[in-house]
Amino acid sequence: MPTTPLQVARTGLDAQNTRMRIIANNLANVNTTAFKRDRAAFETLAYQAERQPGAQSTNSYYYATGLTLGSGVQTIATERQETQGSFVNTGNSLDLAVSGVGYFQIQLPDGTIGYTRAGNFQLSQDGQIVTDDGKPLIPNINIPQNAEQITIGEDGTVSVQLQGQTQSNQVGQIQTVRFINPAGLQATGQNLYIETQSSGQPQIGLPQQDGMGYILQGELEQSNVNIVQELVDMIETQRAYEVNSKMVKASDEMLQYINQQIS
Repeated sequence: MPTTPLQVARTGLDAQNTRMRIIANNLANVNTTAFKRDRAAFETLAYQAERQPGAQSTNSYYYATGLTLGSGVQTIATERQETQGSFVNTGNSLDLAVSGVGYFQIQLPDGTIGYTRAGNFQLSQDGQIVTDDGKPLIPNINIPQNAEQITIGEDGTVSVQLQGQTQSNQVGQIQTVRFINPAGLQATGQNLYIETQSSGQPQIGLPQQDGMGYILQGELEQSNVNIVQELVDMIETQRAYEVNSKMVKASDEMLQYINQQIS
């Protein structure tokens, strides 16, 4: 059964509505630490071939072009843009940012590991480095209660200066993780991602080694959302939605005209 213009326009409305939702989420997270913007990816639906290119037109000739009718569009993916956001200095010794490649490892309540670039860490009541909602950093690093100063090097080494001492003592080493396809990580909320078949297995290493980025203490990575670009995309999406809406209206009027002429 041939696809009507009304059905084709409906797929366009659905696609643009999805794109607008993605843009809205990007703008909502413009101030979210280390947020990565998403981009909608589309593909054409199946074509209906009324005549194949190269089909025989007469005994001696063939059609140079075919007659194929598209059936619309669909959204196939939300592609996360992995470009690095800018850094802001906070002066907080437990605010960390990864400059370059790498994710922090976070212990999830079910025992699995999540991954994040949001390094706004805190100390738990036991002195353990945790996220804002209490999830521990992996590997576990505990800060002594009598620590006066915390120093985290670019290579991830964590050192503290204890009361009454002048020398620093190393208490841990932050590891970072990389993926062959970071865009394949699944976002779960709370600035966390989890491994998928598409992302590949995590490659654990130390900052500044084997292509890993380095740690910046007292810094936080900002969202990579460009407000101006999002607003331009929003206007473009709105215009495309309006055009598809007009197509729905025009198709409906054409069908009404046909019904009136036949009846």
